[in-house]
Amino acid sequence: MQITFDLFADSESEQPRRAEQIGDQSWVLRGFALPHIERLLPALESVIAIAPLRHMMTPGGFSMSVATSSCGELGWITDRSGYRYSAVDPLSNQPWPAMPDAFRELAQAAATQAGFAGFIPDSCLINRYAPGAKMSLHQDKDESDYAAPIVSLSLGLSAMFLFGGFARSDKSQRIALLHGDMVVWGGVDRLRYHGVLPIKPGRHRLLGEQRFNLTFRTAG
Repeated sequence: MQITFDLFADSESEQPRRAEQIGDQSWVLRGFALPHIERLLPALESVIAIAPLRHMMTPGGFSMSVATSSCGELGWITDRSGYRYSAVDPLSNQPWPAMPDAFRELAQAAATQAGFAGFIPDSCLINRYAPGAKMSLHQDKDESDYAAPIVSLSLGLSAMFLFGGFARSDKSQRIALLHGDMVVWGGVDRLRYHGVLPIKPGRHRLLGEQRFNLTFRTAG
């Protein structure tokens, strides 16, 4: 599938830059990535050209509704054997594309803004959501340790982000995420459940009928 981004479309209506605290050590950074879009989108397109998006299979045998790719030293994968990180893209048997500087620098800046200076991401999971795609509540716990935060970037169509507690049954906050928003959580909040409700149909002026979520982690 070819993904094209219109960098000459009308500029995004910018949100007021602000930080919203959603947990003891969790923040939504509204519009944080907007000044960097012209660097981010070509970098995203270059990664996808090398490591195409694909619908991976869960250990239970279901195809994920989101299409995924990765960049960095480690990529997140799933198949019948389970969830894990791999240094090799299973489609090509080659290393994942290097993480673009634009990605790494933005993730580090967001982490620092949220109180997590010194963040060194070695993995960026790219999830593409078409309308109707979703992400069930889950914890990020495939990493080797939980000292580093999770840094998440939203691009394209808006999404309703679920940010829950430490049990799947805990009540979740519903947080609307727009193009350019970033979410950072770590420390005492590192293992909170989170997910995304089904994406509503729409068309974003730069990315069309899709949403991208880039999740930066220290995995190794």
